Amino acid sequence: MKPTLFGYGLTTKAIATSLGGGCKIYDDNAKQRYYDEENNEIIPSCEFDSSQSTLEVTTPSFPPSHPLIQKARHLISEYDYLLAPSSTQKVPFTIWISGTNGKTTTTQMVTHLLATRGAMSGGNIGTPLALLDREAPIWVLESSSFTLHHTANVFPNIYLLLPITPDHLDWHGSTQAYEDAKLKPLLGMREGEMALIPKGLKVPQTNAFVVEYDSNEFLAHYFAIDASKINFRGAFLQDALLALAVTKVLFDEIDYEAINNFRVDAHRQEEIRDKEGRIWINDSKATNIDATIQAIATFDERLIHLILGGDDKGVELDILFEAMPKTIRLYAIGSNTQKLMTLAQKYELEAFACHTLDRAVDAIAQALTKEEIALLSPAAASKDQFKSYIDRGEQFRDLIKKIL
Repeated sequence: MKPTLFGYGLTTKAIATSLGGGCKIYDDNAKQRYYDEENNEIIPSCEFDSSQSTLEVTTPSFPPSHPLIQKARHLISEYDYLLAPSSTQKVPFTIWISGTNGKTTTTQMVTHLLATRGAMSGGNIGTPLALLDREAPIWVLESSSFTLHHTANVFPNIYLLLPITPDHLDWHGSTQAYEDAKLKPLLGMREGEMALIPKGLKVPQTNAFVVEYDSNEFLAHYFAIDASKINFRGAFLQDALLALAVTKVLFDEIDYEAINNFRVDAHRQEEIRDKEGRIWINDSKATNIDATIQAIATFDERLIHLILGGDDKGVELDILFEAMPKTIRLYAIGSNTQKLMTLAQKYELEAFACHTLDRAVDAIAQALTKEEIALLSPAAASKDQFKSYIDRGEQFRDLIKKIL
């Protein structure tokens, strides 16, 4: 029996493809029933009848308040559906990676280090879970808080949780619910399995071996890693230490050459120089508070001209402002410009209401010196003014190229 699928997106399309098509998919955007090229029936969400369904698999993005989630009687996540042991499906060794910021880079680093051992990455990045090769010995899965919230029946062999700060509160409803989702994988982990968890969280009872870390120094000492041999700094250094901790635990190896050969994605603390040789940092992927705090800490040896703002998803920003040095200059853009200006006044920081990215770049270009840093690290999502964080970062690059 094929499951009923909620949401016509990447996750559910991949599940339908893996089943040979012919699935029922309920979607908010469907105005009437129709069939796609794989003979899946796409049905308006309002037509779902729980009495006609024995199993529902949801796209991770549907919040608990969504009508389909509320009506479902046999709801599971894609992880529950695809990682459950069975007599016909092989389940690889799984490493789940989550956190507020840095989980994509850490997932990529772990996969990079384990590539020679056949590791594949997927989940929230890259290949959808349903299309990953089940013959691969290791799956490295970037795991969002949405997915973790919906998952109840399967658990990782290794769990890496990066530091978390309030995020997606409009989806989870509270900071506690967000933290609970991030800690949920520990509930069913077994003896001999390891979880790396930031210190200070309320760790639930678990059979896993839990290592609570509070600094890069702790990680380096605990796993006998020489941090001086790693070329990354700031947030990327922590990502590298966590990735190397995995290879240390699994294979008792630390490959400094391999980790130093890793290349970070664009729009993550990407350095750009203008025609005068001044430094601009494209950190457009910093869509939450923690990412921006880490970026500021990375460059705080210089005066920072910080472009901040966008859709902050209802998160309180005081923690961010408390972490800012008094010498920082803020250039507020996006839908929360006024909120940022009010906070700047509260914390006595110099700030300019630019509203748009081009105005912010123009203002910085008039003041920036070669000894200072211009940093786009918005601590907010981009959809209020841009197609995506990638679009925001690319527009930032283009604006810098046009500076005379």
